[in-house]
Amino acid sequence: MQSVSFFAIGVLFALSTSVAGAADPARAVLLNPNGDAIGTVTLAPLAAGGVHIVAIAEGLPEGVHAFHIHAVGFCDPAIGFTSAGGHYAPHGKLHGWQTEGGPHAGDLPNVHVQADGVLAVEFFHTLVSLDPISPVTVFDADGSSIVIHEGADDYRSQPSGAAGPRIACGVIEAP
Repeated sequence: MQSVSFFAIGVLFALSTSVAGAADPARAVLLNPNGDAIGTVTLAPLAAGGVHIVAIAEGLPEGVHAFHIHAVGFCDPAIGFTSAGGHYAPHGKLHGWQTEGGPHAGDLPNVHVQADGVLAVEFFHTLVSLDPISPVTVFDADGSSIVIHEGADDYRSQPSGAAGPRIACGVIEAP
């Protein structure tokens, strides 16, 4: 099983270094509650708008976890990453893909961590931008961060999907 995980990490690393072609991707280094770096998330602009997200991390608990963009670019493990604020919601929408009036721009799909603690995932997200003048830019005045929660997002409970405590956080940094 471990060799499959390392293979997946290698493939996703290659993707994360070449996603979306010409533009350099933004990056977030994920920290665990001890403040140790456990992985990276890249966000690359797409020609049609939105971003291509690739996340690679290790040392996470097995299971399904909520994965969100949060409104503040500050990850303080000493206070459970609450410094990252709530979900990124520049248009004031409600949380959840299954909620009328939702989703937040920061609502992303749940991610699955295997028994070996490895997360390796990629997907597209059209509700945010890396363009600093876009109304949905992740580079607003206080920045943005990526947060992984202890539990799964139910895609409807307010304000954050009943996903539980934050177990990893990374500030999204411009290329």
